[in-house]
Amino acid sequence: MSDGLLSPTELVRKAHSVGLRALAITDHDHTGGVAPARAAAEPVGIEIIAGVELSVAAGPVELHMLGLFVEPEHPSLVAHLARERTARIERAERIVAKLSALGAPVELTEIQRRSGGGSVGRPHIAAALIAAGHVGSHDEAFARYLASGAPAYEPVHRLDPTGAIRLVAEAGGLSFLAHPGRSIPEPVLLELIRAGLDGIETVHPSHSPERTRFYRGVVDAYCLLETGGSDFHGSRSRDEDAFGRYGLPVTALAGMRRRLQVG
Repeated sequence: MSDGLLSPTELVRKAHSVGLRALAITDHDHTGGVAPARAAAEPVGIEIIAGVELSVAAGPVELHMLGLFVEPEHPSLVAHLARERTARIERAERIVAKLSALGAPVELTEIQRRSGGGSVGRPHIAAALIAAGHVGSHDEAFARYLASGAPAYEPVHRLDPTGAIRLVAEAGGLSFLAHPGRSIPEPVLLELIRAGLDGIETVHPSHSPERTRFYRGVVDAYCLLETGGSDFHGSRSRDEDAFGRYGLPVTALAGMRRRLQVG
């Protein structure tokens, strides 16, 4: 419903085809994909974990936060996500203006159509660029125009870490630092832990085995939880290879449920 190209139903079919037993739907700034995913998953015995991905800023450091096991219709979460989706449309308008000035015009209405009524994200803009013949692939669209530092890039609104963690907790969920890679300074990581972070996404296609071991060490040292997955968007060259290969044993969910019960 935001920055992925497959529908929730298509994602469930794909998960079933590779033998996944549980799948988290973690759209940026949207929880509308959870209900259709659960409807598609019930007949094939896949558990759908209600999630969301939030953009966070700790000073100059930009991060992503996953909320897992959230209540998709929790009032405070719904209200926040509605504000963020409005900000994303305004961001898309600024990107469209930049693209026009760069000689690669696309229509905002076409971008919104491609979002299917969900949250407008850069993959939808990339798809519009491809359809208009300005680029040949999503990777090219990001490299030439949309990635951070590229000429049409526009930053997205970001919460402070404490606010993001509190929002996820209010919605009944657990907060995880998403795909930290090598980019997060130790003081920022400690700030997140002090603010009540529940866990870290240790397994991710961008993490080397050494990075995964490092973050598992942090998880163990601070009694955190770990999560992991393919971060599948359906729009990047690595996505197909990653889907179903990156994740955790389904038994990891038991630890998350225990934390929810204790909380």
